[in-house]
Amino acid sequence: MFIRKAKISDAEELLGIYAPYVTDTAVTFEYKVPSAENFSDRIYNTLKKYPYYVAESNGEILGYAYAGPFKTRAAYDWTAEASIYVKKESRRSGIGRLLYSALENTLIKQNFLNLNACIAYTEKEDLYLTADSVKFHHSMGFKDVGVFHLCGYKFGRWYDMIWMEKHLGIHPGKPSEIIPFSALEESQNAELDI
Repeated sequence: MFIRKAKISDAEELLGIYAPYVTDTAVTFEYKVPSAENFSDRIYNTLKKYPYYVAESNGEILGYAYAGPFKTRAAYDWTAEASIYVKKESRRSGIGRLLYSALENTLIKQNFLNLNACIAYTEKEDLYLTADSVKFHHSMGFKDVGVFHLCGYKFGRWYDMIWMEKHLGIHPGKPSEIIPFSALEESQNAELDI
């Protein structure tokens, strides 16, 4: 098992992991599975500034995680939002922890100070949504920040959205500039062997 930077050529395989989350769960609030071209564009645009990692074993991608902008206003520059998706049959195997550890380590090198997660949530688990993601983020040191109630509608049901946060460093009086992921040559070219 190793963690490596995602490539544009991974798009179809990553889309294969993501599609069931769209069609069978309320984990993502997307209604339609994006096209392979759209997914390629998402990877390309993310990698300009943020890390995007895949977990691979014996040539098969088992999951992926990436960061993106929390908000686009300049004052939010030191905050990123994280997302993670793991193949159903590979969940609870430690892949998520490996992916998030790689993501956080890179974000710290880039001078990010906050990592947020926006997670679909329901107090009463159902066929489409469990509390697994919230539990995972708690185990990774994230803390609850707030809940938007009944803000997402999917599969004829209303779901909440919970925001969670994790501080990645000390907040100085003058933070260092963010280094774009594309400029971190060691991260671009290295495979993170686990």
